[in-house]
Amino acid sequence: MKKEVFVIGIDYGTDSVRSIIVNAADGTEIASSVFEYPRWKDGLYCEPANNQFRQHPKDYIEGLEETVKRCLAQAGNTVRENIRAISVDTTGSSPVAVDQSGTPLSLHPSFEHNPNAMFVLWKDHTGVGEAAEFNSHAQKFDTNYLQYVGGIYSSEWFWAKLLHILRVDKDVRNACFSWVEHCDWIPFLLTGGKQVSAIKRSVCAAGHKALWAQEFGGLPPDEFFSSLDPLLKGFTSRLFQKTYTSDQTAGTLSAEWAQKLGLSTEVIVGVGAFDAHMGAVGGQIESYHLSKVMGTSTCDMLVAPVGEVEGILVKGICGQVPGSIIPGMMGMEAGQSAFGDAYAWFRNLLSWPLQNMLVKSSAITTDSAKELANAISANMIAELSRHAEQIALEGDNESAVDWLNGRRTPDANQLLKGAITGLSIGTNAPAVFRAIVESTCFGARAIVDRFNNEGIHVKGLIGLGGVAKKSPFIMQMMADVMNMAIRIHKSEQTCALGAAMFAATAAGIYSNVEQAMSQMGQGFDAEYNPDIIRHKIYHKRYLQYLDTGEFLEKQVMNNNAERKQPSTLVS
Repeated sequence: MKKEVFVIGIDYGTDSVRSIIVNAADGTEIASSVFEYPRWKDGLYCEPANNQFRQHPKDYIEGLEETVKRCLAQAGNTVRENIRAISVDTTGSSPVAVDQSGTPLSLHPSFEHNPNAMFVLWKDHTGVGEAAEFNSHAQKFDTNYLQYVGGIYSSEWFWAKLLHILRVDKDVRNACFSWVEHCDWIPFLLTGGKQVSAIKRSVCAAGHKALWAQEFGGLPPDEFFSSLDPLLKGFTSRLFQKTYTSDQTAGTLSAEWAQKLGLSTEVIVGVGAFDAHMGAVGGQIESYHLSKVMGTSTCDMLVAPVGEVEGILVKGICGQVPGSIIPGMMGMEAGQSAFGDAYAWFRNLLSWPLQNMLVKSSAITTDSAKELANAISANMIAELSRHAEQIALEGDNESAVDWLNGRRTPDANQLLKGAITGLSIGTNAPAVFRAIVESTCFGARAIVDRFNNEGIHVKGLIGLGGVAKKSPFIMQMMADVMNMAIRIHKSEQTCALGAAMFAATAAGIYSNVEQAMSQMGQGFDAEYNPDIIRHKIYHKRYLQYLDTGEFLEKQVMNNNAERKQPSTLVS
């Protein structure tokens, strides 16, 4: 009888890290564990009003150790002794300033509580001004260094964040040697790396967020960066030129981490990648099918044979990089800056009296008030969905625009704001919630339209993530708006499962990740088909959504232009 072997997939999300152990033969989940980041949960180092979202590396380290150890305890010694590999995915772009040893500055006592020395989370938009400068600066060069990232650089990405921190924090600027993406740092940590130059950088992060491209011979030349700001002079020499696909090994588990976790130093650690990219693999992505990882935001993944899309550059998406999803295929990324976050915003808005009046001034005990408030908040979206689903679909229903966290795709612009229109004295909470849900579906359609209009024809939709699994209301609306069926993947943990598939491939259990997908994939357990009558109504409302969005964008751009005008002295 062939000995069973197992792999570990680790998925770092926005709020928590999840580890799973799976049987490499068929993808059966043996154990799982979730760890919520304690500092993040307490709101430390973040200023939402200023779009500042930072995470402390200690949250990541503690979560890594705790979840893997819990999984191994659940699985037992037989499984523990047959763990072959570990791979990791993370949110991104979520980079951090590091010293020459590759240690994040916030792990040093002098920077322990400095948010600028921590991981700058994907949703942090403090670098919006720097992103605008990159977009303007790129137009001065004969070579278009933004051509493989949709032609627009975003404040959610690597260089905008790096430059912003260098400008605003002299201490960090003087102490940092390089910058590292979260998905590259965790494998480096697990393998006991001691020099930042030894980090194996993922082509996923480098290509989609840091302007790396084979056609450039790596990163753009130093002149591109130094002529924008002298602070960037020479910085590329401290970063990287070579990148790796996630089917390759970053090394083996260090003695320190092997002892912490109770594993062998022969355990292979794979090259990391972003959560949505590995999630698309875990969700068994197919050529020309848009794999939608739906959580706080959405990341939409599409793969196609490189030869079939040669010469096509899709405007306004989040990059197209060979090998970033499946090695040997073109990987294309798009997405929405707010999806589940839009629903959570409305829930939090409605919950304000509960948290600020019931809890703080209630006659009942504080613990009981908190318990009641939390119970109501936890069930609010499900209840809003139930009532919203009963509202008749009509042309003059309340409408919304989903740019509550700016716009990621098509055409990144983090200055944009959301809106709700068509309100009346009769508007109630379910009606507003329905409008918000509809707007997120319209935002998703705008992405599909962009791919189609640019010559990449989307053949189908695959739904992944918490929203896809938990909300038939939203998924049916998505199918109706798109006029396209959407299949929902069976796995609850497609990102972690995708990481496990890459771990199995890096360990040589499978010769390529397509084989791992075929053998370890869990298949689909639901499908939503469109209603053509409802689609026709949604189509008219979608055109209204586009018109409202165009109006909002003009207003925001005009206001921003006025703010940039020099003031005039009046005598």
